[in-house]
Amino acid sequence: MSLDQFVTALVYLVATFIVFLLGKWAFNKFNRRFDLHHELLKKDNFALSLAVVGYYLGLIFAIGGVLDGPSHGWVEDVIDILFYGICSIILLNVAGLINEKLILSKFSLEDEIIRDQNAGAGTISGGNYLAAGLVVAGAIHGEGDLITGIVFWLIGQAALIVASRIYDLITPFNIHEQIEKDNIAVGVAFAGVLIAFGNIIRISIEGDFISWQQNLTEFAEFVVFGLIMLPVVRFITDKLLLPGEKLTDELVNQEKPNVGAGLIEAFFYVAASMLLGWVV
Repeated sequence: MSLDQFVTALVYLVATFIVFLLGKWAFNKFNRRFDLHHELLKKDNFALSLAVVGYYLGLIFAIGGVLDGPSHGWVEDVIDILFYGICSIILLNVAGLINEKLILSKFSLEDEIIRDQNAGAGTISGGNYLAAGLVVAGAIHGEGDLITGIVFWLIGQAALIVASRIYDLITPFNIHEQIEKDNIAVGVAFAGVLIAFGNIIRISIEGDFISWQQNLTEFAEFVVFGLIMLPVVRFITDKLLLPGEKLTDELVNQEKPNVGAGLIEAFFYVAASMLLGWVV
């Protein structure tokens, strides 16, 4: 690495670090209902730490969507990092609020995480933020403008909400009821669904904008495939990966829910989404 390359990389890292700090500040502003420092360090709130880690990972992926593109010179690149980085922070936090109201609309996520320190709810919140970050990364990646990015972010968010509703329909138990019972296993599995579908949406919308018809067609094809994948992956997990046992029984029909079974289900959703990205 030459001196010029080292200096350029250092400038990019500083700009990215500034965006990350702005993202941390924005999270606190969007969540004024509780003291993040007090909850994490004084009350040792594990549930909130899961949500915060998911937010930070989502922020990293969102910033990555800015960085992963052609260079136009370090001055213009730094301007793009700061501008689109701030846009990513806004979209990520707004997505978190939207998904909280529409995906988990039957109870207060704040009450579950802050008051009850419900780790299952914290896991889903973290998965929600990470999925939102993946959608933002895809929306702002490649050659296009801010308008196309926002449009694909909006339809990506809509697809994520639809996927969550379909997963709720194909499971023989009520996800909201299980989360209110502090069922971490169900929370882990559901978070895996959100992350996997967020990744599928990222794959479907990232890259250069060619035309509305072509880009929307590709988006629709990936989303339909992802929706078909949900019951298929659950069936494979149930019949082939946990032979002799029922996945539903492991998650909800025993005294202590099997978090490991939920993690296996989540893993295969995420793995399937990653394989899809590599083979297309």
